[in-house]
Amino acid sequence: MNVKIADRIATIMFYIIAFIIVAILFGLIGYVLVKGISIINWSFLTSPPQVFKAGGGVGPQLFNSFYLLFLTMVISVPLSLGAGIYLSEYAKKNVFTDLLRTAIEVLSSLPSIVVGLFGFLFFVLYMGWGFSILSGALALTVFNLPLMIRVVEDSLNSIPAAQREAGLALGISRWETATQILLPAALPGIITGVILGAGRVFGEAAALIYTAGMSSPALDFSNWNPLSPTSPLNPLRPAETLAVHIWKINGEGIMPDAQAVSDGAAAILIISILIFNILARWVGSFVYRKMTSSHK
Repeated sequence: MNVKIADRIATIMFYIIAFIIVAILFGLIGYVLVKGISIINWSFLTSPPQVFKAGGGVGPQLFNSFYLLFLTMVISVPLSLGAGIYLSEYAKKNVFTDLLRTAIEVLSSLPSIVVGLFGFLFFVLYMGWGFSILSGALALTVFNLPLMIRVVEDSLNSIPAAQREAGLALGISRWETATQILLPAALPGIITGVILGAGRVFGEAAALIYTAGMSSPALDFSNWNPLSPTSPLNPLRPAETLAVHIWKINGEGIMPDAQAVSDGAAAILIISILIFNILARWVGSFVYRKMTSSHK
């Protein structure tokens, strides 16, 4: 077969595969939005859910999802940055680092239900925190760390060695080289990892059923004292998220409009993930431009 013809056929096949992937993605998103967008209104976004009668909303679940996402990112991002910098810039090739990378690979392949059971045994029972946002955030940190560590390490390893050598040649320390030269250059890849991790947190249900719980107490949004039992910022209260709420409604919902509530909650979940991804990329691009301009 002629080389040009083979190249053209391969190019067409790649375009077809890309089109199929994009079509599936837009089909899924469109199906969810078409079914649920008509359910969404201000009352649905702010009111608590109903158990026996129609007309409930997802206000507490929506807040719990974002609060859990915030706590998980606050814990996991610094840990993943530190571990990624260590593996990329400081760790030597030996048995310990090989074992560490193997452990990270094993953790990344664990099903979320296994991470949830671990969180239930350790954070909920052993630590005595019960079904709480804190237990859920720590379980999701365990779930997300392998992915984010690998993304940080790979982003740093992809930077040319000349940049490291230039920093060291100027007399600055290895830590300053990593934080002031390499991290700004690796920021786009790191932001991609953070977005992937955040998406997993926002859509996770299995691990949270055993750690954050399947209920949410009545919240007083005028009380922002984290130590108060009714405060929405209390990290030791149970917190049903949107993903768990959707699973619960489809599994055991008995309200007359259970299907409509499930469709609306699914649409809100999709829209929230899309908005978060867009904002995260915009903020990341803004920070990257600021950091790179300050180094010129």
